[in-house]
Amino acid sequence: MQTAALMFETTREAETSFNQVVRDREAQLLRVAYRILGNWADAEDVAQEAFLRLHRHGLEFSHEAALGAWLYRVTVNLCFDKARRTRKTEKNGPDQLPGLWAAGLSAEAEVLRDEQKRLLMAALATLPERERAAVVLREIEGLATAEVAAILGSVEGTVRSQVSKAMGRLRALLSGERK
Repeated sequence: MQTAALMFETTREAETSFNQVVRDREAQLLRVAYRILGNWADAEDVAQEAFLRLHRHGLEFSHEAALGAWLYRVTVNLCFDKARRTRKTEKNGPDQLPGLWAAGLSAEAEVLRDEQKRLLMAALATLPERERAAVVLREIEGLATAEVAAILGSVEGTVRSQVSKAMGRLRALLSGERK
């Protein structure tokens, strides 16, 4: 009987730990998935699947960075899979992002910010998926080049090249030039 009680406590602790990971990482995974896919419903599906895989496999990580890298990698790969399957042309707008953007702006500033986000999302959607993922992870999420390379299963030089090309394309698109 004592073994069953110990097992129950361990399971309860594991569940509490998992729930904390979901609370801590949910917005982050949703942002990444949305920026790669451009569709809020698909981003929610991908984030949920990433957490389901973590729970299903009962993975344990020695430190927070390893967990974060694993979640990013799974999320990006799920995004690539989803994009290949769906190839949707209709994209949701930035107004579909509840609670993930800054709040407390004046109405005029909020309209301007929303327009800038819409333009950025449209420009991101034109990039090849690996370049888009590299830009989202490094430039928007602020990960180091080495982390992005590990997540994408690439090397640092390739990530730098992808980001450089993508940023040039984004600058050209957002400034109205052709490239």
